[in-house]
Amino acid sequence: MANMNTSANAVWNGGVKGDGVLKTEFLDTKIAIPTVYGGSGNGAFPKEILVSSVTACYTGVLVSMIETRKLPVVELTVDSEAIISDDEFKITHHPHIVLSADATEKQIQSAHRATEAADKGCVVGNLLKKADVKIEIQGKVSTK
Repeated sequence: MANMNTSANAVWNGGVKGDGVLKTEFLDTKIAIPTVYGGSGNGAFPKEILVSSVTACYTGVLVSMIETRKLPVVELTVDSEAIISDDEFKITHHPHIVLSADATEKQIQSAHRATEAADKGCVVGNLLKKADVKIEIQGKVSTK
C-alpha cells in the first residue's frame, strides 16, 4: 500500500453546549457533543463520524471487488447501523447490490461473496475490530 497523509482541522465555538466544524480536504461538517452527554447535539459526533468512515471504507472496497469481478451492477447501496452502549459497539453493514436482469447465477453468487469479502479488506473496519468493535454484514443481492 502506498503511503498516504491526511489532516483534519476542528474549530469549536462555545463550551459543551456549543458546536464546531470539522474540515478535511473533501469533508466539511458540523460537529457537536450529543445531547445525551449534555451537548447541543447540533452536529455529527465522533462515533457517528467513525461509523461513517468505516461505511465509506467498506463501500470503497466492495466497489473495487465488484469492478474486478466485472459484475453487471445496476445499483449499489450500503446502509450501516451502529449499536453503541457502555458494553458494546457493533456495526452492521447492509449492502444491497442490484445486478442487471441478465446476470448469471455465478455472478449473483460472486456478488454475495463480495459483500463478505469486502469486510475483510476494509482497513478501517479491521482497525476497529482490533479495538473489539463487532462488525457484521447482512448483504442482499437482487436483479432488476
